[in-house]
Amino acid sequence: MSGVWQRHEVTLTADRDHEDPVGSVHVEVEFRHESGTLAGAEAFWDGDREWRVRFAPPLEGRWSWRSRCAQDAGLGGRSGEFACTAEAGANPLYRHGAVRVAACGTHFEHADGTPLFWLGDTAWNGPLKAGRAEWSRYLADRAAKGFNAVQFVATSWLGAAGDAAGRRTHNGAAPLRIDPVYFRRLDWYVDAINDAGMLAAPVLAWAAAWCHGALDLNPATSLSDEALILLARYLVCRYGAHHTAWILAGDGDYRGAAAERWRRVGRAVFDRGDRLVSMHPGGKMWVAEEFANEPWFRFNGYQSGHWREESERWIREGPPTRDWARTPRLPHINLEFCYEGHEDFIHHRRFDAADVRRAAWASVLATPPAGLSYGAHGIWSWESEPAHPMNHPTTGVAPAWTDALALPGSTCMRHLKELLARVPWWRLRPWPELGTAARTVAGDCAVVYLAEGGSVSIEGLRARCFDPATGAPANDGPGDRLLLFTESKT
Repeated sequence: MSGVWQRHEVTLTADRDHEDPVGSVHVEVEFRHESGTLAGAEAFWDGDREWRVRFAPPLEGRWSWRSRCAQDAGLGGRSGEFACTAEAGANPLYRHGAVRVAACGTHFEHADGTPLFWLGDTAWNGPLKAGRAEWSRYLADRAAKGFNAVQFVATSWLGAAGDAAGRRTHNGAAPLRIDPVYFRRLDWYVDAINDAGMLAAPVLAWAAAWCHGALDLNPATSLSDEALILLARYLVCRYGAHHTAWILAGDGDYRGAAAERWRRVGRAVFDRGDRLVSMHPGGKMWVAEEFANEPWFRFNGYQSGHWREESERWIREGPPTRDWARTPRLPHINLEFCYEGHEDFIHHRRFDAADVRRAAWASVLATPPAGLSYGAHGIWSWESEPAHPMNHPTTGVAPAWTDALALPGSTCMRHLKELLARVPWWRLRPWPELGTAARTVAGDCAVVYLAEGGSVSIEGLRARCFDPATGAPANDGPGDRLLLFTESKT
């Protein structure tokens, strides 16, 4: 028995051992609904002779399945059936369904058409280093603050050589030697993200090339393209039935000549075009024009980075403000703006909650609102006590994750989401003539962020003023202010 949009798992057993199970054995499973609707999934190797396939049924009723495999008779020709119920509970992912790009191309929505404002949190090392009780505590805090996506690195990378047990993603690259024990541990953490009502947003391969002493830890800088594709496809097979937004590569430069490599890798990994996929480029690097026409690239992730005036100016005057109107339309998400508690790269002053609010509101209103991702120093690297994050000496000493959990900027993000929910945010379009602002095409609604306070009036619309630090109604005064404009009759 399974629920709609919830994972159903089938275990298959091979007839014999395989020297290269990940690279040489391919198992496809067809799922058929009683109405005739078909869906497919690939099985993944889970150690010894065991393969598993996971599927999230989109319809209630009876489903049947049948496996195909040319390399092993034990994995092919197997079949079964199961019932799927409509019992979804309160979890929005199970109640409203998978997240997709809305037809207009500017924001996300669930399968039933309910708009979704992406509010992501950054825990790059969380699933790798946290204990289960720690992870549960973290997710409860973020869910209570309205976060609905968690960004993490799913493989070894320059910020963590392996998981808490010292295991690495793979041991050997020719052929690729996946460690299934590493992934069995990771399963629980990914499950927990979805069960908390949040999208899992894994980076499949960190690609930063600036830390020369640690490039062997990054799949994107240490593996051949063939091995990289196998590793990424393995992750997609293993977590493809989860509610997931995929980040193919992290913190790299994907412009110019490098773009062709990643276009090729993206096509090989995401040969199905129905998944949410993006890239996470380095700071102030805009790659939408490189990938916008790729069938697998569904939303544009960018990083304004950890400079103070330079990053904010780049958001307000750079590519985000100009590129959003290009076709095909894409949701634009700032996946990494100034982390709270992180040192500015030039002035070495730590970013505080006010800095976070300025960058957040600038990011949300520079393009048609779709969402953004917050980050806190100490959480992204998951420090158990104050320390410099591994291979990141210029970020400043990070606090313990337990202290970073309570930094006020995360609560400001809850207020940002709740304030935008007072208006039809998915209909807003940038209004740069008025500064950090957006309005609907019909002119019946507008949002204005005033970083230095003050007031603005718009003819025919009634303004309500809020303090974005608290979410409470406020009067004109010092400090930043958020103005919501609606028709006077409301």
